[in-house]
Amino acid sequence: MEFADLLEEALEAWHGVRHGLIDEVRNIPAGRFDFRPTPHSRSVGELVQHILEFAMMMTGELTRPDTDFHHASWPRLVARYARPVGRARTKPALLRLLRTQWRDAERRFRRAGELELLQLITRFDGKRGTKLAWWHHGIAHEEYHRGQLALYARLLGREPALTRRIRGG
Repeated sequence: MEFADLLEEALEAWHGVRHGLIDEVRNIPAGRFDFRPTPHSRSVGELVQHILEFAMMMTGELTRPDTDFHHASWPRLVARYARPVGRARTKPALLRLLRTQWRDAERRFRRAGELELLQLITRFDGKRGTKLAWWHHGIAHEEYHRGQLALYARLLGREPALTRRIRGG
């Protein structure tokens, strides 16, 4: 295995998570994007919108030279970076945005470079850490919600996309 730098390793990890997420979103019928397991749960569409909002905010802040998660409230950070999400309400629009957002993020992280990702920031919880560590938190956040979508698929009587891929289907 050839050595990849930390930037490339993180991009590869996020690429795998994002493509798996896209597969899970594609697996759910467009007519069921309003499905929510409980009245207090996000619907399929709302969950995908949340994932995009988080990813856009994360990309915007972590690729700035002056990352500061405390310069604005969560709603203001989302408003600053994730404006297109509110207009994406259909399955095709959300899938398109999942793809274009990842391509934009990849470009922005490459432009920022590995050295920028090793800079220290103050996280939402007030603790210090590197941008790279927080980026991994963001990737894990997306994987967590991917698992929720797989459960939603099961509740809708569908086999999750990852299960089908592992089974060879």
